This record gives sequence, C-alpha cells and structure tokens, in this order.
Amino acid sequence: MPPRKRTPKKRKQSKKEIPKKPKREIPEHDKSYKKLFSHPQMIQDLLEGFVAEPWVAQLDFSTLETVKDSFVSDNLRERHDDIICRVRWGKKWLYVYLLIEFQSTIDEFMAVRLMVYIGLLYQYLIETQKLTATDKLPPVLPLVIYNGSQRWEAAKDISELIEEVPGGLEKYRPHLRYLLIDEGSYGESQLTPLMKNLVATIIRLENTRTHDNEQEVADVIQPVLVSLIDLLKDSKWTPFRRDIVTWLLQASLPKNVPNTPIPEVVELQEMNTMLYETIQNWYKEAEVRGKAEGRVEGKAELVLNLLETKFGVLPASIRATIAHFDSETLLKCSQRLFTAKTVQEVIEPSLSKGTST
Repeated sequence: MPPRKRTPKKRKQSKKEIPKKPKREIPEHDKSYKKLFSHPQMIQDLLEGFVAEPWVAQLDFSTLETVKDSFVSDNLRERHDDIICRVRWGKKWLYVYLLIEFQSTIDEFMAVRLMVYIGLLYQYLIETQKLTATDKLPPVLPLVIYNGSQRWEAAKDISELIEEVPGGLEKYRPHLRYLLIDEGSYGESQLTPLMKNLVATIIRLENTRTHDNEQEVADVIQPVLVSLIDLLKDSKWTPFRRDIVTWLLQASLPKNVPNTPIPEVVELQEMNTMLYETIQNWYKEAEVRGKAEGRVEGKAELVLNLLETKFGVLPASIRATIAHFDSETLLKCSQRLFTAKTVQEVIEPSLSKGTST
C-alpha cells in the first residue's frame, strides 16, 4: 500500500485582542454631588421632605443601607449615575432606586432607562438572594433628581411613550412610573419651611444660579451656609460637612460665582467667613457707587434680600422701615444679620438710635 500523505496541520490563527474601551471618568463635580447622597440622612430627608405619601412615616430609617453601587453602564455615566438603598418597611424591605441626572438637557426616554435599571436590580436580587418561585420581589421606588435649568417635561411613566393599541392589546402595555425631583421647580416659599432638611438646603444652594449676578448669588448662599453650620455643628456630621465643602468648591461656587476667587478651605465655617468678607467688600463697593449716585435704594434692596433668604417673606412695615435707613445703618444691619436669630435683632438696634434718612 502506498504511504498515506500527511496533511499539514493548520496553524491556529491567533485572535486579535479587541482593545477594551477605557472607562469614562465621571467629572469631579458629579462625583462630589453623588457623594452627598451616599449619606443616609440625605436619603431620609429626601423621602421625608419630598415624597408626600403616608407610607414614608412607616419606614424604619435606622435600617437604611446602600445595596449596590451602580447599574448604569460606563458610556452613560457622564449623563447620570445611581444610588440604590433599602430600608425596612414593617417586616419587609423597600428599595429606593435613586438616579441623579447630571446633564442640563432632558432625557425624553428616562422611563425606559429606569425600566432597564430596575430590571437589572431585580435580576441581581434573584441571583444574590436565591429567590424561588414562591418568593415575592420587593417594592422599588424609582426616583430621579434633576438640576438642569429647563423644567422637566419628559414622560414619567413608560406607558406614555408607547403607541396606543387596540383594546385587546392594551393590557400588555408595560407600566413603570418614577418620582421626579426637579430642583429648579421648587421656590423659596416651598424650601424655607424645610430649614432642617439637608436636601432642601442643597436645592437652595443649587438654585442660586437663577440670580442675576454674583453678588446676589453670594447674598443667598451665605445665609444658607449659616443655617447649615448650625444644623451640622455636632461632631458626628464632620464627614458630611467636608463632603459639602468639597461639592461647593468643585461644583456649586465655580458654576454660580465664577469670577470670585475661592481659596481652598476644609470646613463650612471657613467658607462662611470667606463669603462674608466677600459680601462685605461688595457692599462697600456698592456704598461708594451709591454715594456717587446719591442713592441708597440698591443697598436697602440687598439687606432686604438677605433678610428674606434667612427669615422668609417680610411684612410690608419692616420693608418700609429698612427702605428709609441710611447707608451706614444698612451696613450695620448687614453685619448683624449673619448672627441674628430674628429680624428684630437685625433692625431694632438701629431703630433705638433713630438712624434713618
């Protein structure tokens, strides 16, 4: 028999390695904002202050804990990021899926994204908790925080994004609704009653961008910082105070007072002092301009704005009284304002001396 011809072995072609896409870095200001909500008190204040539903009172916030870091894919993390927590509701767990929207543009398909993320959360719970057919999945509250300048008009239920269908198919249309916190839609009249609510305080700081100039922005920020210092004076709040300062340095102040030098500080009290000195310098500059123009109306309006930011809407009688103060009296009022507990403590020393125009 003739010898068999050996067929040469085919060389295995080495597969070309597909380079992995580098992970997109989250901007520092977005990281600092997300970190604020990693503190349990922020989640508690968010639910107690902004979810006006009776079941919130039944939650045991001493059990609040973070579950998983994120289900948002890397390519979307520049747009938004998430925090997942759970808290005891009676004997059961309630999950809170918090999505923080960083972009100023509105995501018209947010309801679709949330349906995907919550589906991934349920899949994660099935796998990690080894759920069986007899087990029930826990309830999830989908919550979106948005801080863009436009008001949010996107659909809040995925069913609103799906074409209407004939009667027989209607029952198969999916439903998932999320709760929206559109920061810019909250006015001072809604936020001022929540003086001890940390989320309301953050929203007040975020909303300073709506003011016309840097002086007005700083005028609003400074009294809010004073209330924060009082609220967070206990040593247990030290980590949160530092995270607030980081967020202010990296995000809020550069965005809202871009032309103001901001020194590196580590405590709220230092930042408060810096802003106080800045406001006093601006006030003195305004006084010089006012003298040159022979008017004090602008300085009176400045004091009125500061008072209403700290104490709420003023009676017409107090507004009229302040409008008649001279420049020196207005300056002294502004100096007393940041330590005063009431409006009377600001203006009565001046009334007793009878200083007015």
